[in-house]
Amino acid sequence: MSDIFINAYSAICSLGESIEEIFENAISSENQEFIESDDNIITSKTFYYGKIHTELPQIQDEEYNIRCNRILLHCCIQLKNDIEKAIEKYGKNRIGIVIGNTNAGVDEFAKSNDIRHSEIGNPAGFLKKYLGLNGFCCGVSTACTSGLKAFSTAKKLLDSNICDAVIAGAVDGLCKMPSYGFHSLEVFSDKRTIPFSQNRSGINIGEGGGLFLLEKTPKKNAIEILGIGETSDAYHCATPDPEGIEAARAIEIALKEASLKAKDIDYINLHGTGTLSNDLMEANAVFKVFKDSVFVSSTKSLTGHCLGASAGVEAALCVAMLDKKINPNRFLLPHKYDGEYDSALPKLKLAGYNEKVNNLKYCMCNAFGFGGSNAVIIFGSYDNEKI
Repeated sequence: MSDIFINAYSAICSLGESIEEIFENAISSENQEFIESDDNIITSKTFYYGKIHTELPQIQDEEYNIRCNRILLHCCIQLKNDIEKAIEKYGKNRIGIVIGNTNAGVDEFAKSNDIRHSEIGNPAGFLKKYLGLNGFCCGVSTACTSGLKAFSTAKKLLDSNICDAVIAGAVDGLCKMPSYGFHSLEVFSDKRTIPFSQNRSGINIGEGGGLFLLEKTPKKNAIEILGIGETSDAYHCATPDPEGIEAARAIEIALKEASLKAKDIDYINLHGTGTLSNDLMEANAVFKVFKDSVFVSSTKSLTGHCLGASAGVEAALCVAMLDKKINPNRFLLPHKYDGEYDSALPKLKLAGYNEKVNNLKYCMCNAFGFGGSNAVIIFGSYDNEKI
């Protein structure tokens, strides 16, 4: 298999409109709130959401004029120079696009009756047309693992020499349908989410996007994709196996592919939704492999659960944490909650504010989704002396 590198990346979510702003707000958010109440999405009921307030670019083509694509376009514009250089280097036939999402334009479809708005492949198709590319293009929708599955698909395209570069990522906008769905499952919290707290009461939904330029040749300060682990449960369509058996196996597969041991990982970004069932499963899975030896946190208390985009946003946060230009002080992403850890869970080592490690080199990002979909990715700082 080829070495795969992230040579450029961008993101947007409730924390900000650029990866620099997002990361700065994440590590300094102890006395700030980025999740806000709303009683309009679900009529006359107040829930909390991670909203984007940035003015997003407009799209003239009605086939693609959905909020999801405006979020994606915002991320793409931030990478414009890097993408143009890749097109010049490889040509329009050799650059692939893989975009994860779960809702596309479901809300817009309800008004427009244009079935194209609700197609999962709409964001990927939009980006291909916008950039004028002629290569491989697909959408990925595996519930909340969609963002990491996009990396997995992109890696296969690069390993098999179908593409020389892949623009991969994930995007979702706020949408009524999943809001009502999570409410019907009784896991939609009317308070700000506090994962792994004994007082947690469910999720907050967010919106966002993360976009990454993947290549087989690294630029200076590139971040390397070292390992990806994927498994599936056969337990329940909407509830994870409480023992976290297959989730733990996904972690072990990622470690093996990365040729790393559990002790090598410096930090784990947890899926950490704040539901009773997810937090139990994930605490069990992480504890099976790491005990309480590694710093962990969930950033969903800052961004909300961005559904299909969640792993894309969280991967961008992890990459920023490893990026010495953005994080010269080597701060870890903190776990924001009420400080009352659920004693019924295996004890994990939650990262606090201003937490840092001297040699921050390897981090892991977890994603677990409906249907028993488990995905784990390991990122590593690349040794610039090799270039």
